[in-house]
Amino acid sequence: MSFLSRLFGTAPDPKEALRPLWHNVVTLAREPEWYTDCGVPDTVEGRYDMITSVLALVLLRMETVPELAGPSVRLTELFVDDMDGQLREQGIGDPALGKHMGRIVSAMGGRLGAYRDGLAAGPEALEAALSRNVTIAGNVSPAPLARRLEKLAAELYTVSNADVLAGRIIR
Repeated sequence: MSFLSRLFGTAPDPKEALRPLWHNVVTLAREPEWYTDCGVPDTVEGRYDMITSVLALVLLRMETVPELAGPSVRLTELFVDDMDGQLREQGIGDPALGKHMGRIVSAMGGRLGAYRDGLAAGPEALEAALSRNVTIAGNVSPAPLARRLEKLAAELYTVSNADVLAGRIIR
């Protein structure tokens, strides 16, 4: 998209095509079972953990297909836009916003790597990655969360590329 197209609004924002996928990532992350069955606290931090966990699985699915590389970047941009808006709603202004966004993006990148490695190495490795990256209530084991994320990851690989792009990832 050229600068003038963006400035004058003559071309649609390519991120908008991924908005249904982003909304379904958030919908999946808000499923009550994450909080009732998997030990994730239903708090701002817990909801953030689940959004980034589900998003990481979707991005890992997308990275397996070269044609989905561009759309995965736009999906990540929607995540960043949403997090920016959430921080602003919480009253964080421009002077501190960059630092907060840097931490959010860094955490997302770290989770991508940790989940990629954990899923490849097996259940114990994924549980260890979750213990480091997700807030889990009290003395709850990360095993139920790991099993549910493994199941979701496997389900995402049964969804066609076209359905992923259209946001049809919810079972």
